[in-house]
Amino acid sequence: MTMFRMGEAAELLGVSADTVRRWVDAGRLGAARDEQGHRVIDGVDLAAFVRAQADDPDDRADESSARNRLRGIVTAVLKDAVMAQVDIQAGPFRVVSLMSREAVDDLGLTVGSVAIAVIKSTTVVVEKPSAHPDGRRSAS
Repeated sequence: MTMFRMGEAAELLGVSADTVRRWVDAGRLGAARDEQGHRVIDGVDLAAFVRAQADDPDDRADESSARNRLRGIVTAVLKDAVMAQVDIQAGPFRVVSLMSREAVDDLGLTVGSVAIAVIKSTTVVVEKPSAHPDGRRSAS
């Protein structure tokens, strides 16, 4: 059974440890105590909490087979005569998209605008994090 300390859960959720503590104190997220008396959250409970909090970033999710939709802010737009690179910061994630300059212009993508990165991929690589020297998991 995978157990996460408050800081690890916070890092995975992209929030502060204080936010996780408030959720636990309010009863929104369950926690127990480990052998050292630290509060820990069961991985299954954390996954259920995340699923319950998840919502679609827009109403188009029902119109597309793509389920990976990340709402964020455009942080950079680099354009040449034909192509463009658009960087989006979606929470802790940086998403970089290469597209035609025409698409960028048609969508009106500029630094500071809100955009949704829709990701449809046939290949997703999943890695297991390495362990710390003291035996704890690395959440990064």
